[in-house]
Amino acid sequence: MNKRMRWFIKEWVEPVIIAVILALIIRTFIVQAFKIPTGSMRPTLIEGDRILVNKFIYKFKEPKRGDVIVFVSPEDKKKDFIKRLVGLPGEKVEIANGTILVNDRALSEDLVMRERYYYNRGDFGVKGEAVEVPEDALYALGDNSISSRDSRYWGFLPKKYLIGKAFLIYWPPTRIRMVK
Repeated sequence: MNKRMRWFIKEWVEPVIIAVILALIIRTFIVQAFKIPTGSMRPTLIEGDRILVNKFIYKFKEPKRGDVIVFVSPEDKKKDFIKRLVGLPGEKVEIANGTILVNDRALSEDLVMRERYYYNRGDFGVKGEAVEVPEDALYALGDNSISSRDSRYWGFLPKKYLIGKAFLIYWPPTRIRMVK
């Protein structure tokens, strides 16, 4: 191999290969970008928002109520969904008069969930009926309750389907902010 070819490989090919490997590692294990396709999380996230998702956080700590989570759809494994975590393992969740009740008490710690009106819909959101979240699962709802296909319809989210926690809207520039 001549001197010019070695220089080209060292200066161009090696850095590109290293960059591709690092990008794959980061996307697979650390942070991934997603685009919001529907209005199910309005006004928190709107159609076209691009967000970053922390993919390793739940390896070190348990998900908590109020987290905006990204997960594999329980109905269609080829789709990813984004919703707000409402019910944790072992809790009883009910929607009564637009309010989320957990273990028969209205949520008080999460301002976003207190401000929203939640509709009774689907087999797992029937008026007057609480559902108990299994030990290996979660209950998630869209912030735009009238227009969200969520746990009220497909039931409980297996924890193994979690991808990560949304933490930043990075596009469009006018909407750059932390996800709350």
